[in-house]
Amino acid sequence: MYSVEEIKELLRAFDASKATRLEIIGENGQVLTIAQKSCRAVVSEPAVVTPIYDAPVEKVPAAPFIHEEEKQENEGTAVTSPMVGVFYAAPSPDQEPYVSVGTKVNKGDVLCLVEAMKLMNEVTAEQSGTITAVCVDNGQVVEYGQTLFMIK
Repeated sequence: MYSVEEIKELLRAFDASKATRLEIIGENGQVLTIAQKSCRAVVSEPAVVTPIYDAPVEKVPAAPFIHEEEKQENEGTAVTSPMVGVFYAAPSPDQEPYVSVGTKVNKGDVLCLVEAMKLMNEVTAEQSGTITAVCVDNGQVVEYGQTLFMIK
């Protein structure tokens, strides 16, 4: 088949490419398949965009992180994302959200799902109380530690 160094070189070249799948069939019929997700999260400094012409620029709202002042207004405890992933408010698209503003929850109740690497992870309430704010939208990518809900 291939030596370890040849495979390492293939992996480096594959990782540097935009390809999502590579399949190599050896002379003896052995198959080597390398696959990666097509969507990569890239964290970088925000780009500075200079308009080409003087036209009104529509401002895009910032990510829905709750700032310290808003946390004080909402009064309560923040429920944060335990991982990077996609936030889902309901168990499936055709069902009602687990919780909404005003919902009373008990410690251990499921509040939402965060999908990471094709696995659905339940986020549960760490305390009993009432949901005072839902801080993210359904289907939104969330970061580790990002505030999802406020409970009072």
